[in-house]
Amino acid sequence: MLEQIFAFPPNRDTLGATSYLIVENQNNILVDCPAWDEINEAFLRSVGGVQWLFITHRGAIGKVKEIQQATGCAIAIQEQEAYLLPGLNVTPFGENFTLSDRTQAIWTPGHSPGSSCLYYANSGGVLFTGRHLLPNQAGIPTPLRTAKTFHWPRQIQNVQLLIDRFSPETLHYICPAANTGLLRGKRAIAQAYEQLAKLDLATCLHAQPGLSS
Repeated sequence: MLEQIFAFPPNRDTLGATSYLIVENQNNILVDCPAWDEINEAFLRSVGGVQWLFITHRGAIGKVKEIQQATGCAIAIQEQEAYLLPGLNVTPFGENFTLSDRTQAIWTPGHSPGSSCLYYANSGGVLFTGRHLLPNQAGIPTPLRTAKTFHWPRQIQNVQLLIDRFSPETLHYICPAANTGLLRGKRAIAQAYEQLAKLDLATCLHAQPGLSS
């Protein structure tokens, strides 16, 4: 897909979610857990291993223990969900956390208490949104309310936070953790900022929960 970014096939352990790898020479960052098998383990070794595993939300944990044991990576997760990883080498963070000179975590609670996005400054700006923002039927990045949503008004507020934080020059792409089949073969949403800025968040706020997980 984008230069230096690889997408893994959907993972059954995380309800069919998509995880990603940012290849940064000696600081490769795995975003959420891919299916843990010999193929994916060999691929990660071939590109220099994994230095960081960033978890966007509690539903993306998967086989995190096995991944850390095999790769020796550090794990970054928002502090409100770090308790879900007892006995592991975990780096909890609050509102923001810098993983590299081009990569920063942003706490965006709502979908879950520790839901967070990861911003990568290359390729015009790429935002890995977990389930905070997902493509709708038209492929537009949207907050989607489900029966499991932790705090819907906070999720909407944090969509506005992202709109205020970025610009058309700093946010070109969004890589969501789910609903990627709605992107019609693509793994990223292009013109991401422009599409976010057009969202009617007041209407979103009154949306009823859907059936997706």
